[in-house]
Amino acid sequence: MSDLDIQIPTVFDPFADANAEDSGAGTKEYVHIRIQQRNGRKSLTTVQGLKKEFSYNKILKDLKKEFCCNGTVVQDPELGQVIQLQGDQRKNVSTFLVQVIVIIIWFSY
Repeated sequence: MSDLDIQIPTVFDPFADANAEDSGAGTKEYVHIRIQQRNGRKSLTTVQGLKKEFSYNKILKDLKKEFCCNGTVVQDPELGQVIQLQGDQRKNVSTFLVQVIVIIIWFSY
């Protein structure tokens, strides 16, 4: 009975590569554009996840001027700085950010 080869399966961690700090997996930075329904037809658009090198106040100023809406920058303890805009501006903000990032990449070369 002592000659039995018993193999105990090891624990497999599928997120081990993503949790490793030196690996490149999971290091993508996403910009989250969300909408929160207020009351009735009123809504609030939030933009989160922009790089810290960008000036949130300048981006907010351009967004407000471009889309004729009001907005503010809120400091959240968990999420960091979040841009809030009045109305459903998801499509407008996404196209604006893509155009601005293309211009920034173009002029950085």
